[in-house]
Amino acid sequence: MSRYLSFVYGVVCYSLFFAVFLYLIGFLNDVVVPKSVSSGEPGPMATALLVDLGLIALFGIQHSVMARPGFKHWLTQFLPQVVERSSYVLATNIVLILTYLYWQPLPGVVWQIDNTTLAMALYALAALGWVIVLISTFLTNHFDLFGLRQVWLGLVRRSYTPVAFKEHFFYRWIRHPMMSGIFIAFWATPVMTSSHLLFSLGMSIYIFIGVHFEEKGLKAELGQPYRDYVARTGRFLPGL
Repeated sequence: MSRYLSFVYGVVCYSLFFAVFLYLIGFLNDVVVPKSVSSGEPGPMATALLVDLGLIALFGIQHSVMARPGFKHWLTQFLPQVVERSSYVLATNIVLILTYLYWQPLPGVVWQIDNTTLAMALYALAALGWVIVLISTFLTNHFDLFGLRQVWLGLVRRSYTPVAFKEHFFYRWIRHPMMSGIFIAFWATPVMTSSHLLFSLGMSIYIFIGVHFEEKGLKAELGQPYRDYVARTGRFLPGL
């Protein structure tokens, strides 16, 4: 794969992710998109649960396995190092698209808020959650996180250097602001259907598990500096 093709590949993967991310907002809030987490006629409960839990598990497996150093080493035997992150992003795109296509609705509503003012406030809170997610990606390095920096450096024949972590803004008080934003976006809704609840609960459980192992690895890799950072910050909320 030439450096030009690698760059195009990275740009395509990033552009697709941008579209998939926007669809996720509509998918959860049942706006604009043709198929949402709650749309459609519910089928057999057992089948729907099996399919939906399988899709959540697929997302968790893809994220966990592809993040492991051993898998990265294996993958770069077949693909250039510069597209490893873009390939991770592409796999995430595929898993989310499969989730959008095959998610099965469940019957029932857990809660519904009819007060217009309160409902709009919850929609605004969910929007704030997505904004926190976006801002947090730029507080680290947005383009490195989604693979664009790697393919650009490959295009201009420059060596990759890891991005230095800095405790900017949210990161001064919480270690995982992106996940905090996702929690807000997933759970702040005036209409919580059973389908939305299953999606949010399943993804939230995965986040807790994934963050636990991520921090365990960072403590082993970075040692005392990261342990000190853990001691003075909250995981998802300041002081907690």
